[in-house]
Amino acid sequence: QVLLVESGGGLVQAGGSLRLSCAASSQTFSNYAMGWFRQAPGKEREFVGAIGRSGDTTNYVDSVKGRFTIFRDNAKNTVYLQMNSLKPEDTAVYYCAASTIRTLTSLRRAYAYWGQGTQVTVSS
Repeated sequence: QVLLVESGGGLVQAGGSLRLSCAASSQTFSNYAMGWFRQAPGKEREFVGAIGRSGDTTNYVDSVKGRFTIFRDNAKNTVYLQMNSLKPEDTAVYYCAASTIRTLTSLRRAYAYWGQGTQVTVSS
């Protein structure tokens, strides 16, 4: 069982930045690939990006490439989502999730553990 707690959401103007954090309870945090997803009102939850167990591999959905960066600190059992050049269409609840599958994946069903989400609102 892994408990994930996101933080760092809030209200920001378009063009601004936010850094989300996701703290994991597990002492075997480095055994999990970590993903970030988001869900806007009335829309399906969508993949944002993921990072491998050691942090040396990442992938992102095209809409955030070059603006968002995922990194992790295994010593602190924490994964981060740095979001720059934010746009109103980035407004959503952001979730982190943990997967035991070695290959980075955008599939929601590959992630066994989920946080409760944190709201990000980008004003125009």
